[in-house]
Amino acid sequence: MDQESNDVCEFGIIGARRLLHHPSAGDRGVLAEHFAGLRPVFDALYNVSDTARERVERSCRFVINRYNEMRKCCCVAARSILVGLLLINCLSGCAILQSGSARKSPDRAFIVYWPPPKERKGLRLAVKDLIDMKGVVTTAGSEYVAETGQPATSDAACLAISRARNIQIVGKTNLSEFAVAPSGINDFFGTPRSPLSKKSKLIPGGSSSGSAVAVASGKADVAFGTDTAGSVRVPAACCGIVGLKTTFGLVSLNGVFPVEPKHLDTVGPMAKDVAQVVEGMDLLQDGFAARYRAAVAAKPLAKNIRIGRLYLGGTDRRIDKAIDDALARAGFQVVPLDQTFKAKWDQAKKDGDTVAAAGAWISDRKYFDKLIGISARTKAIIALGEFDYTVNYRNALRRQAAWQQALRQTFKKVDFIALPTLQRLPPGIPLVGRSALLEAQIALFEAEMLGLQNTVAVNYAGNPALAIPIPLEDKTIPATSLQLVGPRSSEAGLLNAGRLVEVSVQRLINQSLLAKSARTH
Repeated sequence: MDQESNDVCEFGIIGARRLLHHPSAGDRGVLAEHFAGLRPVFDALYNVSDTARERVERSCRFVINRYNEMRKCCCVAARSILVGLLLINCLSGCAILQSGSARKSPDRAFIVYWPPPKERKGLRLAVKDLIDMKGVVTTAGSEYVAETGQPATSDAACLAISRARNIQIVGKTNLSEFAVAPSGINDFFGTPRSPLSKKSKLIPGGSSSGSAVAVASGKADVAFGTDTAGSVRVPAACCGIVGLKTTFGLVSLNGVFPVEPKHLDTVGPMAKDVAQVVEGMDLLQDGFAARYRAAVAAKPLAKNIRIGRLYLGGTDRRIDKAIDDALARAGFQVVPLDQTFKAKWDQAKKDGDTVAAAGAWISDRKYFDKLIGISARTKAIIALGEFDYTVNYRNALRRQAAWQQALRQTFKKVDFIALPTLQRLPPGIPLVGRSALLEAQIALFEAEMLGLQNTVAVNYAGNPALAIPIPLEDKTIPATSLQLVGPRSSEAGLLNAGRLVEVSVQRLINQSLLAKSARTH
């Protein structure tokens, strides 16, 4: 890198950090109008005839002006995204990724893949590359860590049962860089390919994207993922599989690359069906299979289970209908939850996003000034975390106990809460490239994805939740995802409820096949 580029990097970082430490005091307004016409603006900002310094200086002037326009705006997220765009502009010339040089599996599900011997039978386990395996570098989906990190000296604690049972580990799976983005896009290792739709190239969901694709494509029976704000459930929804977010503190995080380990991080299993998720959970908590059998025996029928149905604004009507149909078909007692609880959920989502973003800053700030091997987009996310840590983090944590109490009160009336995992169907993979415009577009795409997922409020409470595929009437995407949320330590009961959903779905499929067969005779 030449001296001018180094100067540009330094200028950009200083300018961005100055904005972060002097946020606007205003707090009223909306987001959308401030981003109208960004494409021609960024085209103008990046005139190819300008020097690097001129481009960055004009970018900074533009973003600072827009930032000042938003001083009357109440949307903290809007201001945060704008700071992110500033960073993307300033860092686009200094966050260099050598794309394509890493080892990949064909579907990009794995960072390192060890195909099992053909003669070997038994469960195949894939492990997200945030989880230490002795003798292997834990890359966290990052080129920089892959190139500079040292092999782990021991396994993560969550692998102890798998090792004791001699489970075949088939690889370390791909993920969003540092597990901080919900789309599953990875510029360096490549983006895993979701097999959910045969007609569209859909995002795999993040951050446990490779774990979901490894299971969905049949290369693993069970995969371990991590879930800080939805990183097991969102990729499960995007890939049409089952994913379990465990109770906070149930599974040890020793040897797991942190995002927000003090309040949010969890390890959980992913598989094609409930039965194999139970097998995965039994590898994380000894004796779980017996607890699951006891839960099935206690409530073998759905009519004995009360489900609180939560409706959220902005949800695709087809998804809400699919959720309602699935609950009715299974035969649960369904109790609509009121607007008071919805308002508390909405606030918990905001607070959970804040804690997750701040956690990314706390855990990853040491990578912020690396000039090579960290994407500009990831640096923007880290910097947004600093903003949230400075402005919103402490207030968000102060509200956590009240949200946990609200859930405890709700679970006195119902056994589980049902809602969509995602408010809309998984979008297609956006164009990924090296230009600042494309980086900005993907940053906005990631921000939009955060708004679509109904997951982080559960992490904020510390409760477990299950994402399970259900049929959807759509020409391109055949399934959406039902999320069931339970009281703390209710994983066995959640999976029993998921089993009942699966049984009803299989019954529907069998009826459809019989009807189709009758028409052909």
